[in-house]
Formats: sequence, C-alpha cells, structure tokens
Amino acid sequence: MPTVSSKRRLTAGAALVVAALVTTTACGSGDGDGDGGKGAGYNAALNKVANASKKKGGTLKMVGKQDLDSADPQRAYYGMSWDFMRFYTRQLVSYDTKPGKAGTKLVPDLATSTAKISDDGKTYTYKLRDGLTWEDGSKLTSKDVKYGIERAWATDTITGGPGYIRQTLDPKKEYKGPYKDKGGLKAIETPDDQTIIFKLPKRNGDFEQFLAMPTGSPVKESKDTKAKYTQRPFSAGPYKFQTYKSNKKIVLVRNDKWKKSSDPIRAALPDKIDVTISANLEENDKKLMEGDFDVDLNGTGMTQSGRVTAVSDHRANVDNMHTSFVRYVALIHTAKPFDNEHCRKAVFYATDFASLQQTRGGKVAAGDIANSTFPVAIPGHSDYDPYGVLKRKGKPDLAKAKDELKQCKMPNGFSTKLTARNNNPGEVDAAEALQAQLAKANIKVDVDALDGADTSSITGSPSVVKKRGYGMTMSGWGPDFPSGQGYAQPLFDSRFLNPTGNYNESQIKDKKIDGLFDKAIAETDPVKAGEVYKELDKRILDQADWMPFLYEKNITWRGSRLTNAYMSDAYNGRYDYVSLGVVK
Repeated sequence: MPTVSSKRRLTAGAALVVAALVTTTACGSGDGDGDGGKGAGYNAALNKVANASKKKGGTLKMVGKQDLDSADPQRAYYGMSWDFMRFYTRQLVSYDTKPGKAGTKLVPDLATSTAKISDDGKTYTYKLRDGLTWEDGSKLTSKDVKYGIERAWATDTITGGPGYIRQTLDPKKEYKGPYKDKGGLKAIETPDDQTIIFKLPKRNGDFEQFLAMPTGSPVKESKDTKAKYTQRPFSAGPYKFQTYKSNKKIVLVRNDKWKKSSDPIRAALPDKIDVTISANLEENDKKLMEGDFDVDLNGTGMTQSGRVTAVSDHRANVDNMHTSFVRYVALIHTAKPFDNEHCRKAVFYATDFASLQQTRGGKVAAGDIANSTFPVAIPGHSDYDPYGVLKRKGKPDLAKAKDELKQCKMPNGFSTKLTARNNNPGEVDAAEALQAQLAKANIKVDVDALDGADTSSITGSPSVVKKRGYGMTMSGWGPDFPSGQGYAQPLFDSRFLNPTGNYNESQIKDKKIDGLFDKAIAETDPVKAGEVYKELDKRILDQADWMPFLYEKNITWRGSRLTNAYMSDAYNGRYDYVSLGVVK
C-alpha cells in the first residue's frame, strides 16, 4: 500500500539522520549542549552515573506507553515491572546499585548475607536482618518470605510470572499453592522468624538469581487478596501505593515504616513517584523533551520522530543504550503449516532482515542484525548462521524460500496471522514490513495489533492462540538473569509451557532441547555450560523454531532533573529506577 511504502521511506530517512547525528556527537566533545547545557551529556549514563547526588525530595515523574503487566510481584514478568518493583518490594538478595555489568552482582537485601550453601550445593540458608517491617509497622518474617514464594504455585489464580522457582523446588509438581494446600511447600523451612532454608532436589547454580526476582518477594498472608493483589500490593520497601488506576496512573508515596538502617540498597531520594500511562507515543516523547516527565517507564526507546529531535536538539539528554534484548518472531508449531519445519525455513529465507533493521530505526537506534537466538552477552551465543543471514547482509533469498515451500508441500504459498504490540515503538511497523516481504514468497500475512499489556492472556495463552488462528508472534525478550538458563529456558523448554502467561510462544516440545537445558544447568563450569547452550542454539536454528532478527539498542531520554541515572545490565539496559532522584 502507498501509505506503508511512504512510511518505510520516512523510517529509512529517520534512521540515516539519527545515525549521522549520533556519529557527529560521538566524534565531538561527548557532552553536547543541545538543550542549553541542562543535560548531563550524551551517553552520560552509559556505564557511569549521570548527575550523582544524595539530595532527597521532589517528585519523580515517569511516563509509560504501557502499564505494568502486573503490580503483583509473583505475577509480573516485564523487565520494566521488575525494575519499578524495587520501589516497594524486597527480596532476600537483589542486584547491586552500580552502573553497567557491575549491577548484575547479587548483594544481600532482606538477608544479612548471600546464602550459606551446603557442600552438595542443595541447601541454601539465610538469616534475615533486624528491623524489617511492613507498611503497617508489623514485623516482616521468614514466614512472609516463604508465603510470598509459595503464591507462585497457585497458577490458576496467580497467573504469569517466571516459573524457575517452581521448576527447581518442586520438579514433580506436587505442591498446589497456599490457597489449596495449607501444609506449605516442604522444600522451604522456617525454623524461626529470622531463618529461611531452601532444600533443592538437585543443585542449580543459578538458584540465588531466582530469589532475586520479584517472585522471591515476601507477601503478608493477611493482606493477600489473591488475584486482586495487583490492585494494591502491600509494601515492604521505601514507597507504598497511594493510587493505582490500571492503564492510567500510578502514584507511590513514602512508606514511613520503612527503615533505611534495614535496607542497604534503596536510596529513596524522591518524596513521590508519579507515573502516567499514555498510549500516545509521540506525545510522550514530546512531553519528555519539554520536561513534563523525567523518564520513560517502559525503557524501550523513543519513537522515530522523537529520536531525530532528541539527538539533534537535546543530545546532552540522550543515552544510546546497549541492551540484551533480542527482537524475534516466534513460529507457532501448533499452527499449520508451521508444524512443518520447511514452511518455517521459508519464512527465514523470505525475511529481509536489513529492512526490518531500518524499519526499527537503523543500526544505531535499533541494533545489529541477529543470527543467534542468544544475545551477544549471554553464554550460548555464537556466529552460527545456517540461513546465511549475515553473509547476505540481511537480504532475503527468495529462491531458497520458494524451494522450502515446495518441500513443505505448499508450492503456492500459504496464509497465516502475525501478532505485534501496538504500544511498542516500531513493532507494528516491523510487522507490516515483514508482511510485505513474505508476500513476495506468496506467504500471505494478516497483522493483528494487540495491546502489549494483554499479551500474557492472548499470545501467552496457547488456547487463545489456537482460537484466533495465530501462526506467528513478533516480540522482544531479554534475560531474566545473565545466564543461558535465565535467558532461554522460558522461551524453549517444553516444561515452561503454561496455559496463560506462556513465553514458549513457538510451543516447542522437544525432549532433546529439554535435556540440553538439564545438562547445562547441572554444569558448574560456566564455560562448559556455554558450549551446551551453543548446541541448543544450533538445534533451534536448524529446526527454524524461532526467528531472531535484531540485537536491540535504544535511543533513551534522560531528563535534565534526573540525578543518579545509570544504565544497569541487571535490567537489560534500563536505568536502575530505585536509585533515581530529581532536582526539585
């Protein structure tokens, strides 16, 4: 369609402008003065702290195109939700408040130290700090930690969220959660209010990483409203909820029962955190640049027009964030004809990866073309490129695409449906670009744009996917924690297939892949584990199970009022929200 092709030209032009401006900035002073010297400088928060300060007070103003997937710590799975939850949840251990890779170090939070681990690697013991309280002033105990974690087993009520703890502590799926089984999970012991002990059926070197997720947050049983808990979580952190209007507004205010002496992580600088949810992406960028807001809640980068204006006029407020996100298309095995790997391979060969890169903003703003299912920083990534994507510089091979169609007995092509999130910058554009590309191989694609906040109950529900006839899902994924297990297991392990909140969107059921996960997880040498993950990556690519197309970078706005802004690898290149302050 003419409007689509003109949009493509606009996108390509914007990408070139951003690339030229960023290159000019990088070759210049590095600080820039695009907004009168108010910003801390171009890339000032990349692996360092921009505008360091310990001053308290003021309101941190955030804007988001999309609401939290859940405010309930056991249900949330979006990276920005986990980052935001640092304001009101706590865990036994959490990530250090340092820039870049240093932020991935686990440090004690509720606990006095990281775990005391038994010689066989299967028992983890923690002692809680003194002075831990809930927002009503009552004592926070080890039993609250246990109860919070147990909620993750109530999957018929507490939907969504990662499944690592369940898989590790209860591999036989015997426990039914605290609402049905009042006896509690036997793998967790609380001999007294200050002690909690985890008994693993078999060792898992990443276990403490699971506890650092919001899934490991305590919940006070008397305040648990089950499925409604997301409407008003009970705080153990420095802030508590004043207002939560779904898809509209979040307001956090100080929790006066929180004690800084019991919390070595959270600076708690602002008096209030005010979040506005608005699906108007370009207006959000405009208001960020005008100073109405300080930072983007979602942290997925600016729109194409916003990038150009920000880099050209306000480059001292811009960070070109490196992330561990991979943009991908899941090819759904249960949707015919994608049950045939040759039909899946036809999509790989017909895709113009270079065009998708331009549509998303070009190499500078969108990132590099992907060949591996693993991001570059995660063990398991390799240069393996069975479809010649990098060799052809991202260009399609229609002859091979049509040959694969013949092999899957679809010589005249086929029709399918592709989902994309309408509140993720550039995703619907990329889906429409892919639609046009695949049409050249006689693969007819209908694009269904969805609200990203609803995807866990739509694309994350195999039954809904089947009912709606979806064959492909476009999305993005980053590691839950920095290992092959933390990145890949929810995507590819059949044991992580869930009726809702499912992230194995291709619905892969491959016992060999499951076995490779088991082998890598049991390996204590990370280098050797990485080699197993490379084998896993190769199998997924060879079978065309899941198509990566970009290793993502973002052009991110950093408000002039922000203090203590730094990119954290623990949160996939977002700012570590809990450290932020503002100049009043």
